[in-house]
Amino acid sequence: MAKRKGNGGAGEGRRPNGAPSTEGKLPSKLPLAPGVKYRRILLKLSGEALMGASKFGLDQPTLSQIADELIDVHGLGVEIALVIGGGNIFRGGSAGMDRAHADYMGMLATVINSLALQDALESRGSHTRVQSAIEMERIAEPYIRRRAIRHLEKGRLVIFAAGTGNPYFTTDTAASLRAMEIGAEIVMKATKVDGVYDKDPNKFKNARMYRRLSYLDVLNKSLGVMDSTAISLCRDNNLPILVFNMTKPGNIRRVVLGEPLGTLVLDERRDPRLGPAARTM
Repeated sequence: MAKRKGNGGAGEGRRPNGAPSTEGKLPSKLPLAPGVKYRRILLKLSGEALMGASKFGLDQPTLSQIADELIDVHGLGVEIALVIGGGNIFRGGSAGMDRAHADYMGMLATVINSLALQDALESRGSHTRVQSAIEMERIAEPYIRRRAIRHLEKGRLVIFAAGTGNPYFTTDTAASLRAMEIGAEIVMKATKVDGVYDKDPNKFKNARMYRRLSYLDVLNKSLGVMDSTAISLCRDNNLPILVFNMTKPGNIRRVVLGEPLGTLVLDERRDPRLGPAARTM
């Protein structure tokens, strides 16, 4: 009997949807393009970012746009890891349910979103891995720190699903934790507004956007950049956070190339520029 090649399954050497398989053909590590500020980033996406103009679920054109932008930035030599929320499908802590039970349901929603983004990326030829904090070996790898780092070094995009795997912790906290574990240089939180404001810019025309903030400013003013656990983790490990608008095409590329977009949260003990005049536009 002749020896079969490849992994078998639905169409030898092809993905189930008919697209050619990219396994075994990993590119060598891309050199960093001139002007790129960060080699390894962690991008935090909310589940709502995947809805587009819809009120629930996933919007395919939005997924396609995000995938195209990620592949474009990856082509600059940037190593990209992602954490995605699940609020477009189910939000943990819903009223009337046991908190732990609801949080586990929210974790499963993040897995659905991660698989959807993985499909959008791989249909464009990108090498992608989903790692889940809750083991579900049929559809995702278990989260293993050293394996995640190796995937990044090999040029794969890595999507961390299921939060931290524990109830009572948000995907913001998962993003901060995973960023530190893999040695990311920055956490980039994608939002629908240009940065962090002193009040809701959709309700107040005189709202002012901060260019730079300290971790303590965020905590003391309850600015809602991330939850307090995530902010404290970043502060304790001197991991900067950038909050920026992802609804504008090309903004991820602009950010990694060092353009002054969004709001940067830094260690107030190490950056003397964080005086009152430097914090607002």
